[in-house]
Amino acid sequence: MEPSTQEVVVDFLTTPHPDLTALFLQEVKTGWTPDTVVYVWGPVFPLSIFACLLLSVGIVYSAIRLLQIRRAEHMQFRKAAHPVAATDVPRTQLRWQRVMEHANSADEHKWRLAILEADIMLNELLDVLGYKGETMAEKMKQVARGDFNSIDAAWDAHKVRNRVAHEGSEHPLSEREKNRVIGLYQQVFREFNFIQ
Repeated sequence: MEPSTQEVVVDFLTTPHPDLTALFLQEVKTGWTPDTVVYVWGPVFPLSIFACLLLSVGIVYSAIRLLQIRRAEHMQFRKAAHPVAATDVPRTQLRWQRVMEHANSADEHKWRLAILEADIMLNELLDVLGYKGETMAEKMKQVARGDFNSIDAAWDAHKVRNRVAHEGSEHPLSEREKNRVIGLYQQVFREFNFIQ
């Protein structure tokens, strides 16, 4: 009766094998017999299968974890590539939208408010462009026509704003005049990409 694999493994592990090197050398010269293969490799085979399965599980786990990490990195890179500032509406654009809401209303008082707010935006634009002065007139006098193509539109709009601000309701403001003045401010702001 031939011994089972378990018996061979137990026998291999419990008996001393001082001369395995000699056995390997002899088998290399004469060729491996089935008994020698089972005797030498029998105990190693189950251990190698176990080690292969364990390493395979480790490879699968590592691959899954690597994909999770890459996905998280990709999301971080996308956030960095598209910061909130890039998707956020600029403050000047929000203010211009408010000006346009006032200008598109049916109330003449809101039209006046739209012109006053647009003029404040023009003052801020002049500050951003580096023109200094205590009044808007002083700042606009420093502007060279070659640097500011729509300076005439800015002057015209500012003059209407002065009449609206100083004369108040005594200065009649028609819808046509309101549209013209808001259009002038829009022309100035678009030249410098102050609004979209």
